[in-house]
Amino acid sequence: MKKLTTTLLLLTAAVLAAARLGSQSATISASSKNAPEFDHTTVFVRDLAKSAQFYETVVGLEKIPDPFKDAAHVWFRAGAHEQLHIIGGATEDAPRNIEVHMAFRVASVEEFARHLDQMGIKHRSMGGDVAIQLRPDGVHQIYFQDPDGYWIEINDDRF
Repeated sequence: MKKLTTTLLLLTAAVLAAARLGSQSATISASSKNAPEFDHTTVFVRDLAKSAQFYETVVGLEKIPDPFKDAAHVWFRAGAHEQLHIIGGATEDAPRNIEVHMAFRVASVEEFARHLDQMGIKHRSMGGDVAIQLRPDGVHQIYFQDPDGYWIEINDDRF
């Protein structure tokens, strides 16, 4: 639990520092060539093979080469330039708060929900019912958990 708490605190500190840097710097802005871009996120899992299979077959991500080439890392493409890194070795459960989640955009939430149903993966709205949720901005979304309990959102946002 101590490692997980430390990891979450370090991640939170890094995000807050980046947000503060962005708000205080006149040279780095959303339109600047120096503006930060999202690169990757990482999940720390108990069973690397099970989680890798989940993200490949259930979520549908493409496995990509990782520089470590060891038995502790699996990397996936999660967008044009974004990645999901899975690292094995966790000994504790992931946080279970649905507010802490990663999100993927798809063309059809309904089609993805049918895919989850076929795979036997339970999904729900933010509020806990099984219906597809409609946000005030017109985006449909559902949530489900990976084998370690990390929450995943699927939505049809078109920005």
